[in-house]
Amino acid sequence: MDPHCYRRRILLVVTGLTPQVVTETVYALAVAADPPWLPTAVHLLTTRDGAERARLTLLSEEPGWFHRLCRDYRLTGITFGAAAIHTVGAGDGLADIQTPEDNRVAADAITEQVRALTADPEAALHVSLAGGRKTLGFYAGYALSLFGRPQDRLSHVLVSPPFESHPEFYYPTPGPHVIYTLDADKRPIDTREAQVTLAEIPFVRLRHGLPAGLLAGRATFSETVAAAQLALGPPELMIDLAGRRVVAGGQEVALAPAELAFLAWFARRRMAGEEPLPCPNDGAPEAECAAAFLAEYRRILGPLGDADRTERALRPGMDKGYFLQRRARLTRLLRDALGPAAAPYLVGRPRPPPRHPLRRYPGARGNPLCGFHRRQRRIAGMNGLARGPAAK
Repeated sequence: MDPHCYRRRILLVVTGLTPQVVTETVYALAVAADPPWLPTAVHLLTTRDGAERARLTLLSEEPGWFHRLCRDYRLTGITFGAAAIHTVGAGDGLADIQTPEDNRVAADAITEQVRALTADPEAALHVSLAGGRKTLGFYAGYALSLFGRPQDRLSHVLVSPPFESHPEFYYPTPGPHVIYTLDADKRPIDTREAQVTLAEIPFVRLRHGLPAGLLAGRATFSETVAAAQLALGPPELMIDLAGRRVVAGGQEVALAPAELAFLAWFARRRMAGEEPLPCPNDGAPEAECAAAFLAEYRRILGPLGDADRTERALRPGMDKGYFLQRRARLTRLLRDALGPAAAPYLVGRPRPPPRHPLRRYPGARGNPLCGFHRRQRRIAGMNGLARGPAAK
């Protein structure tokens, strides 16, 4: 998906004590790139000391390098101010990333920032991880892998020597601007000779495996990684009837007794290697289905549990409406808790059995009914609910 066609284009730069990464990246995207990608908003995520440096060097009246860049190359429509400089950590933010706790705080802050900026489907996000400590860059790339969409991009800005890492270099100026090398020679160099390019970094997008609730709300880095791992790992279902709980892929899911009984019924059939079970037909309640479901329901409630209401409802047998209602509620609960990772644990879409036995018609060549009945036989062979390890 082309990120150039989005009305909102957001650049997120993760940096430490090198605020010039912001201007270098904007230059590489909006001036040097072909076609150019002009951000409509810039956000900076950094430490407390990095935030102060960014305010003084990029946004002040003097030297105000970000404003200079926009004037020099006539870049308009970019929103970037002090409110868009975000610090890692509570209050004024961390001064540096030095301890395991600092790393955890930084990971959570970057994860939340990337999650929030990817929440708008009408926006494209570009993340630059050229500046700051390696841990900050790693978390930024990992967070984009977790939340990134097709229109989002990840990059690293490359600056030619001797301008690379030079504290007085911010971008290649259109006119002459002399600074001096950092070695003992102190050789004069002209910033308009610098080469700044962008190296785009491919990344694996795992967003489709995250639950909708996690995409919409706050979550720590560890929780987000665990959710992605749940979607990628092998399916494993544990049903504890006595404890009235289900653990799917390592995550506990709360289910009411009726939905738990419905899932246990199909899980037990799967473990026994039984054939896929068709949905009851309209107006033809199934006594065997009702008996199997009630057996699981009574195991959950125990000898003192009140199952009278459910037993009365199923006395004529389990009809199609009851079957579909329980299946729909179970599906919704599993998907709400697990997101796309719920797929292996869902009871498959039911196909009712044919109402009448299929008969072979002799001399069927040229008979329009012949193709219909061949097609019906194929459908009959696919009847059932088998779709996952727990669904037979």
